[in-house]
Order: sequence, then C-alpha cells, then structure tokens
Amino acid sequence: MDTRPVIIGIAGGTGSGKTSVALKIKSFFPYERVEILHHDSYYYDNSRLSAAERSRINYDHPSAFETELLLEHLDRLREGQEIIQPRYDYETHTRLADGLPVGRSDIILLEGILVLDDEALRRHMDIRVYIDADSDERFIRRLVRDLKSRERTVNSIIRQYQDTVRPMHLRFVEPSKRYADIIVPEGAHNEVAIDLLVVKIRDVLNRRLAAEGGGGNA
Repeated sequence: MDTRPVIIGIAGGTGSGKTSVALKIKSFFPYERVEILHHDSYYYDNSRLSAAERSRINYDHPSAFETELLLEHLDRLREGQEIIQPRYDYETHTRLADGLPVGRSDIILLEGILVLDDEALRRHMDIRVYIDADSDERFIRRLVRDLKSRERTVNSIIRQYQDTVRPMHLRFVEPSKRYADIIVPEGAHNEVAIDLLVVKIRDVLNRRLAAEGGGGNA
C-alpha cells in the first residue's frame, strides 16, 4: 500500500514566483489535502545572538537553514504523521514560539530558493520544478515585498541584494536548475507549464491510489 504524499519541490530565485506557483497548483486540487511547506520557515533560530549579529548572517546561504529538521518533518509526513512547521519572524530574524500544525497530506508543495540545491531534499521529491524569471523583475518584486511586508529601507534591500542575494543566486540557486524535471518561465502566468504539472501530479496520485486498491479518479 502506497499512501505517501506526492512531494513537489519548487525552486527559483528570490521573487521568481515560487509561492504563487504553489498556490496556483493547489487551486487545481480542491478535494485533496494539499500543504505548502516553506524552506524559509526553517531558518535557524538565532535568538541567542544579538540583533547586530543576526543582521550580519547570510540568509541566502544553505548553512542558514535547519534543513535537517525539514527532512525529519518530510519523513514524518510521508508516514502520515502530523508535524509543527516552524514560523519565522523576518524582522527579528528569530523563530516564533508557536508553529503551524501540518497534518496528513495527499500533496506537499515544498518551495524555497535552495530546495533543489540539497541532495537529500531532492531524494524526497517526486517532481522537481525550477521557476525561471528575469533578474530585473525578480529584484523589483523583492524590493516591493520587503518595503511593504518587512518594513525595510530601500538602501538596506539594495545592499543585501548586492552583498548576498545575487552572489548566492549565482553560486547555489541558478546551478540547481540542472536538477529540475521541468523549468517554468514566467511562473504562475505560464498556463501551459502549470497544466502539465497538474496532469503529472494527478498521474502520480492515481498510480498510488491504484497501488493501494482504491482505483483512481483524482
């Protein structure tokens, strides 16, 4: 009996539209249990450090993420268990005390800039996706997002982009594209690519339903 959830990894640079793609895919499965996991939620809890020390951390480097915990959570979700997904405060760079419960799922959409960079994470995925977007457009989206929702200044956003975001994108994120099963230009606006992904996800779901003797009409 194969009741494991279908796990889709969705990578791409900052501001490429990863979350939008995840939400778009989720909208096609109203009768399935679909959960979205954010790699950003698994930033290490740096509350032991001073605010100045936390501000100097390179949050675009793989070492900033507690990926071991994410792997443990994925294993538990594959076994049908519940997890508590961490919540992260971007203003203080610390993990919040209360997390979000995530229960048994049919589909898990795992999104983050570095989810395809990590070999152990890739081994957990049934489908690997890379969202490809123009670098200028990605920067503009990040600028607008950080100004509105993270209360940062224009100068601080530009400095972080130049110092860590762009260099880490070129070093880790962009090269991970080679591990993708499908590359999606234009993100959620690419209806053809989204339709292909949905068809593939349904196919995997149906095969697993058939394997457990339940037929398949997902």
